[in-house]
Amino acid sequence: MDILFYSAQPYDIKYFTTANEKYHYRLRFLEYPLNPDNAALVKPGESVVCAFVNDHLDAPVLHQLYNQGIRLIALRAAGFNNVDLKAAAELKLPVVRVPAYSPHAVAEHAVALLLGLNRKIYKAYNRIRDNNFTLNGLEGFDLYGKTVGVIGTGNIGAIFCRIMMGFGCKVVAYDMYKNEALEKAGVEYVSLENLFEQADIISLHCPLTPETKHLINTSTITKMKRGVFLLNTSRGGLIDTKAVIEALKNCHIGALAIDVYEQEENLFFHDLSSEIIQDDVWSRLITFPNVVITSHQGFFTHEALTQIAETTLSNIACFEKGEPLVNEVKI
Repeated sequence: MDILFYSAQPYDIKYFTTANEKYHYRLRFLEYPLNPDNAALVKPGESVVCAFVNDHLDAPVLHQLYNQGIRLIALRAAGFNNVDLKAAAELKLPVVRVPAYSPHAVAEHAVALLLGLNRKIYKAYNRIRDNNFTLNGLEGFDLYGKTVGVIGTGNIGAIFCRIMMGFGCKVVAYDMYKNEALEKAGVEYVSLENLFEQADIISLHCPLTPETKHLINTSTITKMKRGVFLLNTSRGGLIDTKAVIEALKNCHIGALAIDVYEQEENLFFHDLSSEIIQDDVWSRLITFPNVVITSHQGFFTHEALTQIAETTLSNIACFEKGEPLVNEVKI
């Protein structure tokens, strides 16, 4: 099998090369994100495209890939909102994904963001490097006894719930499907509106769908407690960033920590340190002292990268052998 990787980073090459020792596939890595302009880079004999979260897999791109001999789209991620599944189905072009890769990685990163944001770790670190040992402006609050609202209790959300219960927090959750094990552990499922009203801290762990796009918006923000902490380590499109900026300006949102951003494809995974960022929304967002941002690194642990590579190549092996695609994404 000849496999073409788009958006390949050095760590992709490292982990996939190691995982491929079992399969001996021919791998070719391109650092460019997949889009209509470079879909033509597929070479004769390549039958699989391996894509990541910011690659464009809309109908025109899928048709172009199919016409060039691609017969499988292998996503090395859990999300698939960047794929036109209807177009893929019409082409009979299977799409497989990695539904779970060390969910602890993302859940723990969300907790790290919360702790860093609450206890002003980033500010304290910079002060100490300047030999400034004062504590003014570094005040936080005890997580113990606070109410944490978790939207989405799949693998990652469930682990986040359990971690926050370990801090002594009251955890309320919203999901279309209740997790009975979490309920038995003490998580209370409530309506979305009730969660907004109760939570001191809200963490997003749901997929991006047409129903959840801009779940956090001007209307829903007004239902939240004043001073609420908002975390997003799921998908950038869950948040209407302009609405959140207004809420940060008027202090309705007390602090924000995000590992994802709606327009991240133009920023994340690239070194733009010598360039002028043209995204005015982003430029405004990073001016707030109570905002912490990481560039989609929640998944970035040894365990997760190993699992991503192994599951992706296993998905491809099932396709090669004509076996059931257990991780296939369907409409």
